[in-house]
Amino acid sequence: MMHAGLLQQLQSLPLDIKIAKTKLRIREWYEHYDGNVYVAFSGGKDSTVLLNIVRSMYPNVQAVFVDTGLEYPEIREFVATVPNVVWLKPRHNFREVIEKYGYPVISKEQAGYIEHKDVSRLSAKWTHLLDAPFKISAKCCKAMKIAPIKKYVLETGKQGMIGVMAVESRLRRTVYITNGGCNSFQRKKSMPMGFWVESDVWAYLHKYEVPYCKIYDMGYDRTGCMFCMFGMQFETPGNTRFDRMKVTHPKQYDYCMNQLGLSAVIDYVSNGATPAGLREVVDGGGLYGYTASGKLWSYRNNKWVKLQTGGYSYQMHVNGTCVQISKEKLKLRWAIAKAEDPLPHQVA
Repeated sequence: MMHAGLLQQLQSLPLDIKIAKTKLRIREWYEHYDGNVYVAFSGGKDSTVLLNIVRSMYPNVQAVFVDTGLEYPEIREFVATVPNVVWLKPRHNFREVIEKYGYPVISKEQAGYIEHKDVSRLSAKWTHLLDAPFKISAKCCKAMKIAPIKKYVLETGKQGMIGVMAVESRLRRTVYITNGGCNSFQRKKSMPMGFWVESDVWAYLHKYEVPYCKIYDMGYDRTGCMFCMFGMQFETPGNTRFDRMKVTHPKQYDYCMNQLGLSAVIDYVSNGATPAGLREVVDGGGLYGYTASGKLWSYRNNKWVKLQTGGYSYQMHVNGTCVQISKEKLKLRWAIAKAEDPLPHQVA
């Protein structure tokens, strides 16, 4: 039975053993469906490796590429050089999807919780998005990628293999373990490289001199949909995928930021809203606020950050130095700062 410890052991194996195990899983999948299989091909490095391994065993296996209209131009150019690839298109474009369902932000899990108002599972960090002035949804991928693939499977009867890895996200790790490993014939899901890590992919590409998309040589480490905002909260400010897009693909950047509204969405997600009931407190190095619920917030880098509590005192950073301030002292400073005067942008 697959479990976290076993996955970790598999991830630590040397590349040659991983390749052998992956080939075994591919063979199992191929034979189970009598060769009526395909490889989901995005043009990214992971699916490029998977397709290369599959075709080293079964040269005639078809690859399937979903042309959502959100791919980097370099990806589409690269996919066009690969033989025996079926190009699929979604029924709706990105603008239609975000207007109908909402924007893809944070992650599939969190966006889903926001969409369905599932406060019990939504991370406290993103609760301000429940009242966002725009719709948020996890349905974008389903509408633009999964739906065309499902239609293809229904029409052909073929079962796909995907080049995703458990290490990529918590959700994919959960799926891999829940599926019992690489192949789940019950769920009809195959992830032959599920136990690989990113360094394995690059090692394979270089060792076997496999051509890959030049987008990776332009500073990008991911090649998903250009306008997707999933995971960008983990990127370094000033060096996000959109910062790079502004330089490498200025037309696409202008379109998504100004015509699709991503600029306002990213700003709201990043900066959030002023905590309800917050009042001004000025203390040496910055602006601080205290709410009736007993939480201390600090306004830093153009956004409000909840500070840590320790017993009856709070930790705050003043001019880069961590100091302690008691709740009673904070209440006094709060009163002095005219508690009845709300801060700008206060949320009612």
